[in-house]
Amino acid sequence: MRRWIWPLILLVIPLAASAQSTPVTASARAPIATAAPSTDPADIVLQGRITGRDNRSYRELPFQVPAGTARITVEFDYDRADKTTIDLGLIGPGDFLAPDGFRGWSGGNKRVFTVSANDATASYLPGALPAGEWKLLLGIPNIRADSSAAYTARIRLGRNDAPDAIPEALAGKPLRAQAGWYRGDLHMHSGHSDGSCATQSGAKAPCPLFLTAQAASRQGLDFIAVTEHNTVSHLPELRALQPHFDRLLLMPGIEITTFQGHANVFGTYAPVDFRVGSAAVPDWNAVLRAIQARGTPAGGPLVSINHPIRPSDERCMGCGWTPSPAADLSRVQMVEVVNGGDADTPGSGIAFWQRELNAGHRLTGVGGSDNHDAPTQAEEPFGASRIGRPTTAVHARELSMPAILDGLRAGNVFVDVRGSKDRALELWARYGGREVAMGGELEVRAGADVEVSAKVGNVAGGRIEVVVDGLPVALIAQPAVASAQQRFDFRWRSDGARHWLRVDVRDAQGRLALVGNPIYFNPR
Repeated sequence: MRRWIWPLILLVIPLAASAQSTPVTASARAPIATAAPSTDPADIVLQGRITGRDNRSYRELPFQVPAGTARITVEFDYDRADKTTIDLGLIGPGDFLAPDGFRGWSGGNKRVFTVSANDATASYLPGALPAGEWKLLLGIPNIRADSSAAYTARIRLGRNDAPDAIPEALAGKPLRAQAGWYRGDLHMHSGHSDGSCATQSGAKAPCPLFLTAQAASRQGLDFIAVTEHNTVSHLPELRALQPHFDRLLLMPGIEITTFQGHANVFGTYAPVDFRVGSAAVPDWNAVLRAIQARGTPAGGPLVSINHPIRPSDERCMGCGWTPSPAADLSRVQMVEVVNGGDADTPGSGIAFWQRELNAGHRLTGVGGSDNHDAPTQAEEPFGASRIGRPTTAVHARELSMPAILDGLRAGNVFVDVRGSKDRALELWARYGGREVAMGGELEVRAGADVEVSAKVGNVAGGRIEVVVDGLPVALIAQPAVASAQQRFDFRWRSDGARHWLRVDVRDAQGRLALVGNPIYFNPR
């Protein structure tokens, strides 16, 4: 996601002056930290040098944090010759032991860290970021008497009006850099909301988030979104777990849980006011406008309506989608069409999704386990499924959160209903020299034929179904899936009006196995 930071100009800061505030031995010729030229004019860059006379001492590098700052991110590097070591910490504007003082100490094991109101790198404390003079704390446990080392600290300040924007250095490298299909689960809960699992003695207790990540990893998933009910308390733990799970992308999410429906929001690092029906949040449109306002030029968070066809009464208050007044679905990007094991039940979201597609909305169909018990292997409907059932497969340029969110937004996505790990579905259409995949659109004149192709993987014995505007259409003469990898080619004739076309695949038992997303014809 594109970096958003608060512009700030920093003047030369003499480090010797800050040394006077520490009782630790300081050299008579204290090094100087200065503002240095930056490739980004909004960065704060502090540079300085330590020598052998600074061995076993501390230095404070002051910098100004303006009002309205949502995040502080620090990148630090130095010359490491001759076993020189510089440790890092952070102090707020208050006294060291005051509530707005000490914010963390990572020693020498982190060169990039972040602090915000809601999350922080392990070793640091999340919390409010009061305006004033903050200090990067350097500890120098080792530098040889005849050595010197230059250091550079780059400090990036995020703004309150863009709380979901993350600096590139903090996002890190993609877990995989190749374009392709990535499989994940977009709906689950841990002990940070109402997830529970068996304790060592067999009782039930809030389920640790680590078990969620571990279960997803064992299922072979590429990504998950942890979507706790109305809270962001899981964000620091997600950030701490990500380095360990270096083949599983851990994405932050919230299930906005109201009396008039539930919806997931993905890619957010700040709370959402969920009090629909209150004076502060009169309806769902107020929620959707607030989320949209937090977007960046890279796209911002995505919203997905969850289990829209559910009862909304004493059995599960607010579980069905019943916004009053009706929600503006132009501000929504996705619908959870399969929740847990509900694909072949009246509770599936497919009918709701297709109705809204017919109304002209562009909504990517996705699936989520809605898991509340990470170790379970159950495959029951309605929130009792194991992690990874269903799986949402997304074609993305790489395995990173911005790429997965862009892929979901683009709509080249299918749902593997039973989380098989290897079932696959591709769909593309050609007309007028253009070719598009699921989520794409074509303008087609009346009477013209569109060439359509589908490729099905690992559903031998099943059957492919073509769906146009929500109704099955017999466009394939031989719809049986006879081999492990099979391609189907067919034509669809346009009448010049707006339509959409997608494909599903049923397995040998007639159960829904794969749910495809639409290609749109003449959408405007």
